Amino acid sequence: VQLQASGGGLVQAGGSLRLSCAASGRTFSSYAMGWFRQAPGKEREFVAGISWSGGMTYYADSVKGRFTISRDNAKNTVYLQMNSLKPEDTAVYYCAAVGGLGVYSRAAQYDYWGQGTQVTVSS
Repeated sequence: VQLQASGGGLVQAGGSLRLSCAASGRTFSSYAMGWFRQAPGKEREFVAGISWSGGMTYYADSVKGRFTISRDNAKNTVYLQMNSLKPEDTAVYYCAAVGGLGVYSRAAQYDYWGQGTQVTVSS
């Protein structure tokens, strides 16, 4: 599966952005999806994950209550709605996919990665 992330940009603190990740292929609904981010000089970190059906989600503590992951299997797309953005959310955001029934939070568990989209939050 090929993944294409979009929706990043520059936003002021407290603002919102919605990231999208479009997947190619007819088996998108069989993949669990995740969002990760990587800030300059830091390791890639988990942000949010969602099961193949959308019935299960999981969030990093740092974004819980502010970010929402969702998916539309008919459109082969997963979303990350980001509200109440903070300067520390600034990073390149990546979407990823893995076959499986659960929700996955470790980067090593994912098989496919998108190219990343830059999110910059100004103070």
